[in-house]
Amino acid sequence: MRITDLLDKRSISLTGTPSSKQEALDQMVDLMIKSEKINDREAYRQEVYRREEESTTGIGEGIAIPHGKGPFVDRPGLAAMVVKDGVDFDSLDGEPVHLIFLIAAPNTKDNVHLDVLSKLSMLLMDEGFADSLKHASTVEEFLQIVDKADDEKPDLNDQLAAQNTQAVEGAFKILAVTSCPTGIAHTYMAAEGLEKAARAAGCFIKVETRGSGGAKNVLTDQEIREADCIIVAADAKVPMDRFHGKKLIECQVSDGISKADQLVARAMSGDVPVYQAGNPSAASSSQKASGGIGHKLYMQLMNGVSHMLPFVVGGGILIALAFLIDGLCVDVNALSDEARSAFGTITPAAATLKGIGDVAFGFMLPILAGFIAMGIADRPGLAVGFVGGMMASAGKSGFLGALAAGFIAGYLVLFLIKVFSKLPQAIEKIAPVLLYPLCGILFMGLIMQFLVEPPIGALNTALNTALTNMGGSSRILLGIVVAGMMAIDMGGPFNKAAYVFGTASIAAGNYHIMAAVMIGGMVPPCAIALATLLFKNRFTKEERESGPVNFIMGLAFITEGAIPFAASDPLHVLPSCMVGSAVAGALSMAFGCTLMAPHGGIFVVPVVGNALMYLIALIIGTVVGAVLLGSFKKKISSEA
Repeated sequence: MRITDLLDKRSISLTGTPSSKQEALDQMVDLMIKSEKINDREAYRQEVYRREEESTTGIGEGIAIPHGKGPFVDRPGLAAMVVKDGVDFDSLDGEPVHLIFLIAAPNTKDNVHLDVLSKLSMLLMDEGFADSLKHASTVEEFLQIVDKADDEKPDLNDQLAAQNTQAVEGAFKILAVTSCPTGIAHTYMAAEGLEKAARAAGCFIKVETRGSGGAKNVLTDQEIREADCIIVAADAKVPMDRFHGKKLIECQVSDGISKADQLVARAMSGDVPVYQAGNPSAASSSQKASGGIGHKLYMQLMNGVSHMLPFVVGGGILIALAFLIDGLCVDVNALSDEARSAFGTITPAAATLKGIGDVAFGFMLPILAGFIAMGIADRPGLAVGFVGGMMASAGKSGFLGALAAGFIAGYLVLFLIKVFSKLPQAIEKIAPVLLYPLCGILFMGLIMQFLVEPPIGALNTALNTALTNMGGSSRILLGIVVAGMMAIDMGGPFNKAAYVFGTASIAAGNYHIMAAVMIGGMVPPCAIALATLLFKNRFTKEERESGPVNFIMGLAFITEGAIPFAASDPLHVLPSCMVGSAVAGALSMAFGCTLMAPHGGIFVVPVVGNALMYLIALIIGTVVGAVLLGSFKKKISSEA
């Protein structure tokens, strides 16, 4: 495949006049639409903007290469625009952009187009090539210039292989790794930039590229041993343990494009720190490459949330199926109060599914805490975070305790690494396998037991007492309180306090409270699922794909389905869900709804008193929560 195979004449403009970066991106998207390769313009446009928010695609020297990849692309394509007067594109060098290439890449197993796009990226590092394109007078001439350069430039794999020629005797040996989140353009432009800079400095260099097509030109153990310095220019996770004990420079992938000369010069100067495997201060990822402390904390949090999500989804659906089976096979009205409390485990098939689902849920909080800690302190933080999360799960602190445990564990391990770095080298070598886990787990356990659990446990007791005292007060106010509490911490102490109060009320013959409690627990997942459908530009692609699953969990009274969303954006998600739940709880009380089963969600509607109005209350609470969430959350991409 050639570069011109991806270019459509209809998608090339030589007379672009955008007045802003946003206008330039929108015009580029419109050019791409003309090639008839995009099946959803808005989804593609949002992805282009989302990628731009990660880091500017204005690489400098008057060039920008925005891109978008996803199922909204039917076939790979390129759009091009020449802006004679230039446009401010927030470029790395601050200069206006005169040449823009927009990339559209589909989610396909056949990635032959990636090599072509990568080759174009490398070609654009040639000032003569880019200058010729800027001065093309016709679309045909533009395509001819691209074709000619395509013929003269070796294929990507040949270019990478050419780096492996024997180094000149005594030449300074540099190895590099380049990678960007999308892995389409910047990965290869950084590789080209570093190679040109090293060649100009008389150095030997080999660059491993980790793009969408996978790792290429992979560095060997022998090459790593013989290297004088390693440069990792990456905004995505790179395997780092192999570089233990080597001098290593870490930077953003954009630095490999715009500051390649400086990186090579620094490598040759020898003023470079030695990388220690397991040292998170040297871990290469986008966490270090971009953003301030807020962005880093968010990325660390999302590391835990993304790893927790499969346990929530898989376990939650299995539990929902267990309730469904019992709902279909058992007459709930004929059950005793004691039998109703076992709903979801009455039939053997339901009991099996419920047991498996409960096991998956049991991992949820330890996984959350463990991978938050790993996002902060790399692998040494994993075990410490797991222990903290397990203690939160087994104790009274629940979801909120696990969040705290993850961050405490991560920064505790960072502190231990700093302390143990002063030990003699012989002892320091055993720190990752002995000292970090031993001291980390010990201190984590003590912190959870004496500093985290007691205050939350006391709060839980106070809540139970307060609820008990409210039993004789206003019914609607009580519905607001217990339903709102179900949404505060998604299975944590507030949630459990309200739930225990509701189940105890059943034994006392008060069935109104349990109805409000259950509807309060059903609203958060349902509201989030609805919001992901109504306000797509407020959620990431992963959240939009997993969001609808929350309808299943919400209707099955599995509030924990909302945890990944609440963990990633608690300041917006929790208040929205609390208000939605409180509205539903108040309406449940106002409509006189009752419930004699302590669990089951939609599957125990047959035993709900005034079932129709109960469903109406659920719908209203869900809509209120979804609308508030859509209003509170910020858009994840720029809008026209």
